[in-house]
Amino acid sequence: MDPVIVVGAGPVGLTLSLALAAQGVPCVVLDEDPATNETRPARTVVLREDTADLVERLGCKTLGHEGTRWSGWRSVRRRQVVRELPLGVLGEGSRDGDPLPPSPVHLPQHALTRGLWDAVAAQDLVRVVPFSRIDTLEQDAAGVTVHTREPNATWWRGSYLVGCDGARSTVRKLLDIRFPGRTAVERHAVAALRTELPWPGQAVLHRLPPWRGGGDEVTARPLPDGAWRLDWLLPPRGELVTPDALITRIRDTLAGWCGETPPYELLDTGVYTLHHRLALSWRAGRAFLAGDAAHLLGALGTQGVDEGLRDAENLAWKLAEVWHHGPSEVLLDSYQAERRAAVAARLRAADQSLPILRGSGGLRTLLPGSARGHDALLADGHLGHGPLGAPPSYAHSPLAPPRAEAHTSVGTPPGTPVADVRVTAPDGTTVRLRERLGLGHLLVVLVAPGTGVWDRRHWKTAGVMPRLAEAVEALPVSSELLVTEGYPGASAHTVLLIRPDGHLVASFGGVRPQELHAAANTVRGGDVRASARSDRTADVN
Repeated sequence: MDPVIVVGAGPVGLTLSLALAAQGVPCVVLDEDPATNETRPARTVVLREDTADLVERLGCKTLGHEGTRWSGWRSVRRRQVVRELPLGVLGEGSRDGDPLPPSPVHLPQHALTRGLWDAVAAQDLVRVVPFSRIDTLEQDAAGVTVHTREPNATWWRGSYLVGCDGARSTVRKLLDIRFPGRTAVERHAVAALRTELPWPGQAVLHRLPPWRGGGDEVTARPLPDGAWRLDWLLPPRGELVTPDALITRIRDTLAGWCGETPPYELLDTGVYTLHHRLALSWRAGRAFLAGDAAHLLGALGTQGVDEGLRDAENLAWKLAEVWHHGPSEVLLDSYQAERRAAVAARLRAADQSLPILRGSGGLRTLLPGSARGHDALLADGHLGHGPLGAPPSYAHSPLAPPRAEAHTSVGTPPGTPVADVRVTAPDGTTVRLRERLGLGHLLVVLVAPGTGVWDRRHWKTAGVMPRLAEAVEALPVSSELLVTEGYPGASAHTVLLIRPDGHLVASFGGVRPQELHAAANTVRGGDVRASARSDRTADVN
């Protein structure tokens, strides 16, 4: 079968190609201009816990030494600290007996891209072709054909195509897909610098700073090696920010925080305008859109690259399934149904919050004592919580099985990402659950307290394991059986069915082979695929 064509070698396109290769699908990445990955310390990305795990699992090694995790989040309004929240790595540290909220990973975007490039270079199933700008896209029932212009003028044939080619996507234009939305939602002056601030390791959001030129809001987010990224919120439309004016902002802000301007090394500056746009369709036949080609967001701390990586993870396992086992329209359509709905909800939450947080009156004046509420809303966007930042739920996906009597509730609602518990495979290997994701199969996890003392040689003959192993073997899609000593909200002998991208399909009270089979069948596209295969067989005969 022909490889999948990925257009664009930014973070999303490279992540998608690596995720497909991890599931045995070859890719050709057509990159228009490799030189676009310029070194810009002021252009950074914030990765949530799940997306950071994704790129590390795919072989990106730059997060550990070129990214940093914040030790805490501090919110200040005028001169008063409104909120101080300690953060940590998942499973490490606690406050009042409760685990610390996980910190995101903050790193320059060029470092993330370089790490993904290095991972691609070690992957035999991914071929990157630089200086390849497509100008023609044609589809038929068996695949996609594209033409690239000089200097690499040629035709390429693929089974499917994914446009990861940014906000000005050529793929989107060739597919004639509209990209409506709002222009200049927010504008920021940005500086990356190396200095010492009074709160080492903490990210700081300062609203209405009391010094001249501070504006309505300024944030400081730490980077490795004593560096910081500072963002000043600017009016959506206003005068140009000259280099001299930006230097004045930097000096006044540092003096406002430190009492006087400390020594600093300026690394990079920029002015960024953020737009909110959402493509009307994310799929056209065998062609798909992902990342900035499908959506633009970024106001109030929302993260466009982070959402693009979720696009890649969601689409990769579905393309891998149809590439290996035949087409399923339900499965392929679910990419748009899930991801477009999730991003639309994020944009809707941001658009509803902007008048409250940025307006000079109106709704903001109707919220008594709202400073803390405003802070919590902004923190959500930056830290990955609430409507502005929490991982998406696919509870209403076409791949979600209907609620059955055998289903039981656990701490993770159906459709949401599972908790990253320790799991053990029948061969005795013990790993984090997320380390088993993205390998092209469903995960079936048995909650069995006390398994730490089991003799691994007798696992398949102990308790409910024989019956469960037989049920997993009979599933209509490749699946891996794992065991965990405990899972939040789950009782002994609870069985979890998990998608390759880590979202919970369903949880069952005990071993329920028939219900487990039905749920797995729904996840892979259901009986529609079986009917299509029967029709093709009848046509051949």
